[in-house]
Amino acid sequence: MDLSQKDWQAVVREAASRAVGEDVGPVDLTSRVAVPIEARAVATLVAREPGVVAGMEVAEAVFREVDGSLKWKSLVKDGDRVVAGCVVAEVRGSARSILSGERSALNFLQRLSGVATRTADFVRAVQGTKAKILDTRKTTPGLRALERKAVLAGGGVNHRSGLYDAILMKENHQVFLPQEKMGEVIQKCRQEFPEFPLVVEADSVDLAIQLLRQPIDRVLLDNMSPQQVAMVIQKRAEMGSGVGLEASGGVTLERARALAETGVEWISVGSLTHSARALDMSLDIQKAP
Repeated sequence: MDLSQKDWQAVVREAASRAVGEDVGPVDLTSRVAVPIEARAVATLVAREPGVVAGMEVAEAVFREVDGSLKWKSLVKDGDRVVAGCVVAEVRGSARSILSGERSALNFLQRLSGVATRTADFVRAVQGTKAKILDTRKTTPGLRALERKAVLAGGGVNHRSGLYDAILMKENHQVFLPQEKMGEVIQKCRQEFPEFPLVVEADSVDLAIQLLRQPIDRVLLDNMSPQQVAMVIQKRAEMGSGVGLEASGGVTLERARALAETGVEWISVGSLTHSARALDMSLDIQKAP
């Protein structure tokens, strides 16, 4: 993550505030009519299936947003692998307040733990190779920073944060860029924005080999087979090029392993965030003794 601790805390607080405002609104009607105002409770947040936990900070922030007097206790931390039945946190205080924060806290925990767990699956799939698993910009609108942190919790690596902190010339950009102008534009990028990473997408082996001669950081090998990726890697070795290589496009767990075994350094996986299944978690509540 490229956020300072202060900025990260601001992201967490803002996300929690939005979620509570969306769900609780001006009043939790059910808790108000069904739960005595003086009722006290203790609740546990429980993982119902194995996985990797993420989102603990924002879950805590939800309960603090609802009621600053609630007492939160984390029993695991982001990145911990848990088994079914594991209690990840405990909340004590007003029963009404706990019930009001329940759904938003679980939504964050389940979603972000799902991202972390899926990332960990991909990281495990390429274990023993030098390939690193990258996320993408295919994130839930408004939750990118949280989902990127969940990718880190799962052992993955963050790609660019957005369009402002790296240059990635993809196929749709190249529609407006004549092939003979590619080198000129790359040089312009290097001169005007030397501090930013420069990545260029290639959808063919021939284009990838051409790009290996350019002063760029990485070539993104889009939708290439492991055999094609291996061809580019072999050619890079013959040329003595220092340009990095990233494989992307339709990456499944099986395909990730095959790509990693070619020797590619990076594999970007959009499904880490756009298709992660939420981890099953729940909140169990009891009257406080």
